Amino acid sequence: MLPHLSDRAQTLADGIPDTASNLVPHSRPEIRPEEVDAVAKVIASGRLATGEQVALFEEALAQHVGAAGAVATNSGTSALHLALLALDVGTGDEVILPSWACASVSSAVRYTGATPVVVDVDPDTGNIDPKAARRALTRRTRAIIAVHAAGLPAEMNALLELGVPVIEDCAQALGATYAGRPAGSLGVISIFSFYATKVITTGHGGMLATSDPRLLERARDRLGCDKKADDQLRYNYALTDFQAAMGRLQLARLPQIVARRRSLAERYRSEGLPDWHGPRDGHIYYRYLIRVQNLEAAISWLAARGVDAKPPVYRTLAQDGSRSCPVAETIQKSVLSIPLYPALEEEEIDRVIRALREMPRAL
Repeated sequence: MLPHLSDRAQTLADGIPDTASNLVPHSRPEIRPEEVDAVAKVIASGRLATGEQVALFEEALAQHVGAAGAVATNSGTSALHLALLALDVGTGDEVILPSWACASVSSAVRYTGATPVVVDVDPDTGNIDPKAARRALTRRTRAIIAVHAAGLPAEMNALLELGVPVIEDCAQALGATYAGRPAGSLGVISIFSFYATKVITTGHGGMLATSDPRLLERARDRLGCDKKADDQLRYNYALTDFQAAMGRLQLARLPQIVARRRSLAERYRSEGLPDWHGPRDGHIYYRYLIRVQNLEAAISWLAARGVDAKPPVYRTLAQDGSRSCPVAETIQKSVLSIPLYPALEEEEIDRVIRALREMPRAL
């Protein structure tokens, strides 16, 4: 627990819903004492804005991805917005994205004035369907956003063959791999999120990474408004040094975080819990997803037995009738996320397993 915070304040600070019941939380960040000390040290220094810690965090993430450089931001959405601007996406352009994704993906496209073109997803993974993306290509297509759903990388080879710049959305996939390469190293540019319950956290925060020096410079130039020679529109999207101090330490233990997630997924599978994705190479199991018959009833049934399960944060984006996305609509109604994160305690793991084993098949 952070110093001087009550249990309720701690819950709110963690971004976890405050509840009086004794539920196994759906998500819980793992913040270690050395991370608290690192944040406190930066705060005590009085250098609170963007500085040395941010630069070191950017360098560390770029090294992990194998990119030439990275730009830290105050959220993953901001990072995606800057990535699109770096690619010169704007009014009159189109950007292809999956129908099952966080709403902020579509929002970032709209920030640029471009049109989000929503396509259906693969029924086995929830990731963007490359064939659907191909069918959606037009002369106005400027980019494809490949969201790596729940920590499982999308089919990058097939997407790259389409000849359009691919932005990798690794908000849920830091530490994942595709064909032996780190997620975030295959597209022309990639983005990450460090929200409270992401793979690693800085509370709020994000980053973009690329090996294209021109894109890197364009993104960094749009990041802040100070000390600029022109009046081009720019954005106050910077990350702070005390956030970066936490992020650096969390990133340093990413291999242990990923190993713990994978071992928990294997534990669940070995106990007979029905994993929608199943064992797959490169998957980090940011979420452990199961298929159910009645989403609301399953959530209520599990809550009554002390387990907080939720629909994934993703939702079906194609809701205006402009494009049919039946696969995403089916996933939205039938996929449930159960607790899986490094801070899960043994008693909590046992409780999740027991509740899922007892859940009626009708749910």
